[in-house]
Amino acid sequence: QVQLVESGGGLVQAGDSLRLSCAASGRTSSMYVVGWFRQAPGKERELVAAMHWSGGRTIYGDCAKGRFTISRDNANNMLYLQMNSLEPEDTAVYYCAAAVGVYLVIPSSQRTYQYWGQGTQVTVSS
Repeated sequence: QVQLVESGGGLVQAGDSLRLSCAASGRTSSMYVVGWFRQAPGKERELVAAMHWSGGRTIYGDCAKGRFTISRDNANNMLYLQMNSLEPEDTAVYYCAAAVGVYLVIPSSQRTYQYWGQGTQVTVSS
């Protein structure tokens, strides 16, 4: 089992930056891919960014390209999402997720991820 706990959400203004954190515990050695998803009211959950836990390859959803950066600290079992130039459209609950198994291609579908955090709310005012 893997436990994920997000933090760092809050209320910010358009143009501001925010960094989300995700603390992983439990069988973290089994994590192969980690990522961030978000879900806005009335919308489906979408990929923000994901990466191999061992490092190297990353992927970004269209909502994140050029503004958000995913990173990790394996030594401390931490995952981060740096969000810059935030827009009101970025308002959503942001979830940390992890997938076990082996994925040469980083999966973008939420169905692939077995472990999820409880989510952290990000609200961007105009």
